[in-house]
Amino acid sequence: MRKDFKSSAAAALSLAIVAAALAACSKGEQAGGGMHNMPPPQVSVVVVKPQSVPVTFEYTGQTLGSREVEVRARVGGIIEKRLYAEGGPVAAGQVLFELDPKPLQAQVAAAEADVATAEARAAQATRESARLKPLLAEKAVSQQEYDNAVSNAQIGEAGLLSSKARLQELRLNLGYTKVVAPVSGMSGRALKSEGSLVSTADSLLTTLVQLDPLYVSFGPSENEQNAIERDVANGSLVLPKISNIDVEIRGADGSVLAKGGRVNFTDSHVSSATGTVERRAELPNPGNRLKAGQFVRVALHGAVRPNAIVVPQGAVLEGPQSKIVMTVAKDKDGKDVVAPRPVEVGEWTTLEGVGGKPATKVWVITKGLAAGDQVILDNFVKLRPGAPVVPVSPEAAAAAQSAPAAPAEHK
Repeated sequence: MRKDFKSSAAAALSLAIVAAALAACSKGEQAGGGMHNMPPPQVSVVVVKPQSVPVTFEYTGQTLGSREVEVRARVGGIIEKRLYAEGGPVAAGQVLFELDPKPLQAQVAAAEADVATAEARAAQATRESARLKPLLAEKAVSQQEYDNAVSNAQIGEAGLLSSKARLQELRLNLGYTKVVAPVSGMSGRALKSEGSLVSTADSLLTTLVQLDPLYVSFGPSENEQNAIERDVANGSLVLPKISNIDVEIRGADGSVLAKGGRVNFTDSHVSSATGTVERRAELPNPGNRLKAGQFVRVALHGAVRPNAIVVPQGAVLEGPQSKIVMTVAKDKDGKDVVAPRPVEVGEWTTLEGVGGKPATKVWVITKGLAAGDQVILDNFVKLRPGAPVVPVSPEAAAAAQSAPAAPAEHK
């Protein structure tokens, strides 16, 4: 029994000690300190102030050749030669295919003989008309004979013109046996090989795509377009002229693939298939680095949001129902405490650094913050709603971290 009594007393004493310790911790936290009377954590804050910020709109796009041409044979025949490397660059006017010219050469020779015959007939009819003209004045021939001679001369001239036109057509066709590139660009696969018979009904030989300059097609959705127009109407967004919008193409990793483009086409209706308003931009593509058909990100620069509220991207946290930022507010005793604030965000953008400072990526806050609010930038793991904190500027926090540590006191 004595042993049981001693064990119970020891247990009661232990519980009393733990309760006292918890009470002391609780009092310490309520008094403004942290656990074990530690001082409140120091947090970097930025004071929100309205400013004009550039806005970048990004859309998914697909690259296109500025010229995409089907190379077709204008006349039928047997392909004798292919004179280009498939998939390689070709210049405008370069011969790509040669068709067998011999059948057309024979037709040209026959047409030349027809022209010579027509010339002889026209000359004979003209001489006959000229011979009868003075005889008509002397009444040696009838008017009908003379009229017939004049008509024959005119018919001869018309026949000569017809023969010459036929000869010109055949010479053109003979020239078309050399199939040339209508534009400069990158060639496609040859759809007909040497020895194949080409007809005018099945004359597609290959394709050419001009990649410099390059086109990129993209389109904001109808809802996105309506939101932009609404912001422009209420003054929260200022758009440049369509010709002054700077277009940039980015890869999936965010790297810049091409820049310096301009929008050169905007459709006048919403596509029933995609629900987007099609737009097209033209960009330089030296060295044909980008190919037609690539899916890319299209970034549009030039828009500005005046008097916008922005915070660094790292300050925006994912809450259970919305995005939140941690702010510093005053409690009833006038102390600085943590105050979570739900916010609505717009697009994110990049603010260029001033005085050698690096650029900063920021969120545009459309609702939830006002000018003068203090937004916390770090130490989120240590923060609890209502907990006391010591707000300092990011510069002061950086200076404190870079300062050498004070030497420890020896006892």
